[in-house]
Amino acid sequence: MIQDTLKSLGFGDKEIAVYLAVLQHGKITPGALARIAGINRTTCYSVINELVEKGVVAQDLGSTNMYVVARPPADLQHVVTKQEKLLQKKKASLPDAIQELQALAKNVKYSVPKIVFVAEDELENHLHKQSPIWDDSMLQYDGIWWGFQDHAFVGAYEKWIDWYWEECAKPGISLRLLSNESAEKIKKKKFAQRDIRFWDQSHNFQATTWILGDYVVMIVADARPHYLVEIHDQVLAHNLREVFKGIWNTMDLKPKQKNSWTAIV
Repeated sequence: MIQDTLKSLGFGDKEIAVYLAVLQHGKITPGALARIAGINRTTCYSVINELVEKGVVAQDLGSTNMYVVARPPADLQHVVTKQEKLLQKKKASLPDAIQELQALAKNVKYSVPKIVFVAEDELENHLHKQSPIWDDSMLQYDGIWWGFQDHAFVGAYEKWIDWYWEECAKPGISLRLLSNESAEKIKKKKFAQRDIRFWDQSHNFQATTWILGDYVVMIVADARPHYLVEIHDQVLAHNLREVFKGIWNTMDLKPKQKNSWTAIV
């Protein structure tokens, strides 16, 4: 239908009603247009001005009464041309806008949402995008990636793990994670920065949990759909980092637990 076509070109319902009425009559007064389109005169004048701006109708002021006349239908091309010019103008302004907004955001402690939920179809993209940000946050503290690793995560996202340690990890970053299953059985490639210990008290853990500087990231990968929750909170991250650090140090200090974990290098 022509109405749907005009809507796709950016015409509103009132603009469509008025424009089609002008086309059908060729030359018509605003009062008659208002009656045919079913709108009041004030609104009709406003719509006429919008259509004039679009370049599809014109105002005939050569007689006592004002008439609205239709331009050739081919002039619809002007609508698209104007939209293209406007889009190019917006694109040209975009880099400056981004730069100014980023500068403004740097002055705000929490310039991003504190809690982000990521569904499975975007999860790996989020890991790639956030990795440098997490690195920068960790390097403000001890440079250590603390937490717990569910073996299901390694099985599902091993390619990302290899990419991170081969191409992304910044100098000074190392990893110390507890696991509920020996990662030696799953992880093919080994990296010197990674230290994963099998903790026999972690049977009830069901999600990978990372503490990355001021970020806490939880990933559920042992059931579909997978999902990720990222929390940007300095206090929460500090407290959880101390918890995992304490567990790690306790495992180091108790000889009777030495057989309870496997170091992966």
